[in-house]
Amino acid sequence: MAEHLKTAKSQADRAEADARVRATVEEILKDIEARGDAAVRDLSERFDGYAPESFRVSQGEIDALIGALSERELADIRFAQEQVRNFARVQRESMRDVEVETLPGVILGHKNIPVQSVGCYVPGGKFPMVASAHMSVATASVAGVPRIVACTPPFKGRPNPAVIAAMHLGGAHEIYVMGGIQAVGAMAIGTQTLEPVHMLVGPGNAYVAEAKRQLFGRVGIDLFAGPTETMVIADDTVDAEMVATDLLGQAEHGYDSPAVLLTTSRRLAEAVLVEIDRLLTILPTAETAGASWRDYGEVILCDDHDEMLRLANEIASEHVQVMTDRDDWYLEHMHSYGALFLGPRTNVANGDKVIGTNHTLPTRKAGRYTGGLWVGKFLKTHSYQRILTDAAATMVGEYGSRLCMQEGFVGHAEQCNIRVRRYGGVNVPYGAGAPHRDAAE
Repeated sequence: MAEHLKTAKSQADRAEADARVRATVEEILKDIEARGDAAVRDLSERFDGYAPESFRVSQGEIDALIGALSERELADIRFAQEQVRNFARVQRESMRDVEVETLPGVILGHKNIPVQSVGCYVPGGKFPMVASAHMSVATASVAGVPRIVACTPPFKGRPNPAVIAAMHLGGAHEIYVMGGIQAVGAMAIGTQTLEPVHMLVGPGNAYVAEAKRQLFGRVGIDLFAGPTETMVIADDTVDAEMVATDLLGQAEHGYDSPAVLLTTSRRLAEAVLVEIDRLLTILPTAETAGASWRDYGEVILCDDHDEMLRLANEIASEHVQVMTDRDDWYLEHMHSYGALFLGPRTNVANGDKVIGTNHTLPTRKAGRYTGGLWVGKFLKTHSYQRILTDAAATMVGEYGSRLCMQEGFVGHAEQCNIRVRRYGGVNVPYGAGAPHRDAAE
């Protein structure tokens, strides 16, 4: 039976914090709906201390910000975006439009059509999340979205050059320096100067995730991508330094980033606890990572790999780093997670920044019912049908008529009956079901 060597905040404490976030977000979204640009400006001044003449970044400003980067910095951004684009292109090619003749004269098909406008949120108040621009903006561009709006908060009081460059190079058509709830709300609700979008994508803190949840239905969303979560599944084939590094590497995202170790090795578990304490004395982001580890860190000692697998699927963490003597077994049997990182040679930071898979992933157990952001999230699959012959219209209409009458939908049945009368010459009384084919003949 699993033994918790370190536990996190209780669910009750987390629920209380969630309730406070919900109330704050609801109030702010109502304000944006009522006052538009004025509300956005007040909120930006209040939360970010930022009130430019225009929140939209002009082409001249974009050029100047890109010019502030070194050739090496630009080359690194371009390299990362190309990896993301390459994988997104492969994914897009896997999604085919189809058309098939299912019965003689009956054509069914579907088309994959891009969402027509998307709002991409790129976090950046605490850390400038350059990579989030690749994941949302560049992927939407590969999908063929015709209007891509990108928002990011100011960093230290001004637009961050690397983030703006990544948005522009990724293919954003409109770039705004706005953060948090006001950015997400403005993109979804619209203001006097910002036309609303059809869909919101991108990660963010608890307030951004809650804003997306409340706005879902008014607009589409990619998924609930809140504070970063990480899990390490390890046995004694790996050492404590690597495990502790992988846990703290994601805990530094924020003060509420869960980090969980599942292991079958008591020796490793105890060594990791010691190693985390050591690393927190030298990690520059220890204030943030330490708070997350204190309040949301867990170490769970399991009896065997089957128990680790069961708990991993139950927790459904956003990032799952697997370092065991049977990594492929976990790949085969894991079913609830955001993304897997298999073996000690890879790590979550690769997925976050450069390797090419998307880093916008489901949190808070959403991995049980959805995967992460990918090119397919920007595409809508729409079906269509066509009947080419009188015989097919008559035959399908007869079945349709009788099935509609089973449900009591007489008007539905008449849609079928009028085709049976016109294209088959069969006399079906108004408001009746079509006769069986044998009777019709």
